Amino acid sequence: MSGFSDYDQYDGLGLGELVRKGEVSSAELVDEALARIDRVNPTINAVVTRFDALARGQAAAAPTSGPFAGVPLLLKDLLAHLEGTPLSSGSALRKGRISTFDSEIVKRFRRAGFVFTAKTNTPEFGIQPVTEPALWGATRNPYDPTRTCGGSSGGSAAAVAAGIVPIATGGDGGGSIRIPASCCGIFGLKPTRARTPGGPTIAEAWQGFAIQHVLTRTVRDSAAVLDAIAGPEPGAPYVAPAPSGPFLDEVTREPGKLKIAFSSKPVIPVPVNPECVAAVEEAAQLLRELGHEVVPDQPQVDGATFARRFALMLCGEVAAELRAAAAEAGRTPGASDVEPATWLLALLGEEYSAGVFAEAVRNLKLMGHGVAPFFGTYDAYLTPTLAQPPIEVGTLLPGGLEKTLLILLTRLKAGGALKAMGALDKLAQNAWRFTPFTTLFNVTGQPGMSVPLSWSASGLPLGVQVVGRFGDEATLLRLAGQLERARPWAQRRPRVWSGGASPLAV
Repeated sequence: MSGFSDYDQYDGLGLGELVRKGEVSSAELVDEALARIDRVNPTINAVVTRFDALARGQAAAAPTSGPFAGVPLLLKDLLAHLEGTPLSSGSALRKGRISTFDSEIVKRFRRAGFVFTAKTNTPEFGIQPVTEPALWGATRNPYDPTRTCGGSSGGSAAAVAAGIVPIATGGDGGGSIRIPASCCGIFGLKPTRARTPGGPTIAEAWQGFAIQHVLTRTVRDSAAVLDAIAGPEPGAPYVAPAPSGPFLDEVTREPGKLKIAFSSKPVIPVPVNPECVAAVEEAAQLLRELGHEVVPDQPQVDGATFARRFALMLCGEVAAELRAAAAEAGRTPGASDVEPATWLLALLGEEYSAGVFAEAVRNLKLMGHGVAPFFGTYDAYLTPTLAQPPIEVGTLLPGGLEKTLLILLTRLKAGGALKAMGALDKLAQNAWRFTPFTTLFNVTGQPGMSVPLSWSASGLPLGVQVVGRFGDEATLLRLAGQLERARPWAQRRPRVWSGGASPLAV
């Protein structure tokens, strides 16, 4: 099969334009994407399910409509149902499950012209900030395969960074678009709460804190996809404020002089690597050079209490997810059906009362009111995306005696013992060592983006996070476009690149 030799030189919009003009066929693009999976997936393990026949059949129909006509798209293996294809959620408990319908967001991707080509790796049920499920194995960072690609949209981020496709889908419930975007040196925007659809299976993912979008190499691709998939859906409990115009138009507009706060101190008190501190200070200086007022400041949040409440909410959601999976499977799952950390969360979720869960969620949702006055003063807020450069694969997984004890207690269904031992507090402490900056803005529902402006001394990507006011993706996209013009990143190539270089041995 022949591909398209200039594939690397175009983003998704660029490829779609070539297809509409008849200068390249969708079949050539699909062949190129599949060849690139062949070339690098044995090294990075980004793709877990391929749709060769489906994609080639869709491409043969010669799609010519939509901004992304004929462009290959990879779907994250979580939430996005594509009729007739597997959706495992990264869990052995759901391996072999076949979707019988298209999710609303998948319908919108289809209308935009995309060709569904494969599904990408994700941690079990999207829980972890790294992508290392027992079912599929770890996805590795194209910049250094000993390092994490982040999570939970890690397979998508690694695929985009390695040049397999210009766009892949993701979801963000605690940073799961922004975290892997930072790890892999690409652009990742988490939209405002309810901006994109979750139906018909999800009304409020993780109490409304999670939302789906994409990871991209260029800002304009992210904006154009948001134009294609945003908007109300029937039955949704609420909708995001309507934008004033197309998001794509914002990318080329100058943002004007903005007042931007910045901080390298996370609201959750954990150490921050000096290279991540330097990255945000460099970004602050760049923004000053671009004409913005940039001052040190941050929202005032009780980080320890916030972390514990979010962890409690997550325990309840994982317990509910296991109940849903059990209903699908027609049997009660046991500890051996899921990973030990997942079972621990579910046990704790069943241990705490409905009143305690509701109290935690109620107080989390009040945080939007608490943070809003800060964004009455500032147009945007700048932080590191992560507290550390991409960590080594396996760092966050339990090991040794800790793993043995965890497996023992979970298999004994010792939820009461785990609660008495303060497992939730330990979970709340451990979960934020890598990702203390992103989750607050899932809870407040504000749009946030990771922008790839810096790299570490060893060549690892270091993203910076910029957060905007609720409903104001426009300002973020103007600012992202300005930063992209000042410090272009789309042509930066990782060590593992699918465009012809030999993949590295791990």
